[in-house]
Amino acid sequence: MNLLKEFYLSDKCSYLAEHKQTTHYKVIDNCSAQQCQELIERGYRRFGKMYFRPICEGCNECQSIKIDVENYTFSKSAKRVLKKAHDIRTFIQKPTLTQEHLALFEKYHLYMHEKKEWAYEKTTPDHYYSSFVTGHESFGYEVLYFYENELIGVDLIDILEDGISSIYFYYDPDFKEYSLGRLSLYNQIQYAKKTNKRWIYLGYYVKDCPSLSYKAQYKPFLTLEGRPTETEPFIWS
Repeated sequence: MNLLKEFYLSDKCSYLAEHKQTTHYKVIDNCSAQQCQELIERGYRRFGKMYFRPICEGCNECQSIKIDVENYTFSKSAKRVLKKAHDIRTFIQKPTLTQEHLALFEKYHLYMHEKKEWAYEKTTPDHYYSSFVTGHESFGYEVLYFYENELIGVDLIDILEDGISSIYFYYDPDFKEYSLGRLSLYNQIQYAKKTNKRWIYLGYYVKDCPSLSYKAQYKPFLTLEGRPTETEPFIWS
C-alpha cells in the first residue's frame, strides 16, 4: 500500500444538523483488493483514491453497516421491484467518465436538492473523475442501467473477496417508478448470492438522518463496534 497522504478535517456534520464532524482521510495509490477490504472492514469508505471514516469524539451516530447476504430473503415488495424492471438492461464495466455520466449526475443532484434539500454544487469532470473513476484498481466497477438506449442509473461498487462495498448510486428521477435505488441494492444482493459473497457493505447508518436511516430496513444486518485501527481486530455484531 502506497500511502500518499494522511490527514484529518473538522467541519459541520454532513448528516446531523448542529453537529460537528471530524473525518480521518487516507490517500492511497495502488491499493490492493485485500488492503481495501481490510479498510472497509474497519469502517472506511472509498471515493477514488481517498479512504475515509468519521472519528467524532463523543459521538457514535455513524455506524458502519453490512447486510448478511447468506441469510437475506427477498420480500414480496422486493420481488415486485425486480419483476417490474424486466425492461431495464444492466452492464458492468470499469468506471468511466462520459458526458452522459455528468448529465445524469447533475440531474440527480438537482432533483435531490429540491426534494430533500441536499447541498448542491455543480460537479466538474475533474471532480467526478477523482471521486468515482480513479483508484478503482482491480476491484472497482460501475453497473450501468439502461432503459432502451438511455442511461438511467450508475451504481459504483467495489467487488471484494468476501462481499460488495456499495459506494454510490445515482439515477434519473424521471424513472423513479422503477425504485431504482432499491433495485440496484437487490441486484447487488442477487449477484453476491450467486458468487458466494457474504456481505454487502452499505457504508454508514445514521438513525436520525433520513438519507441513511433506510439502511436498517435490509435485515439481517451487522454493525461495526468502535473504530479499530488496521492492526487491531474488528468485531461486527
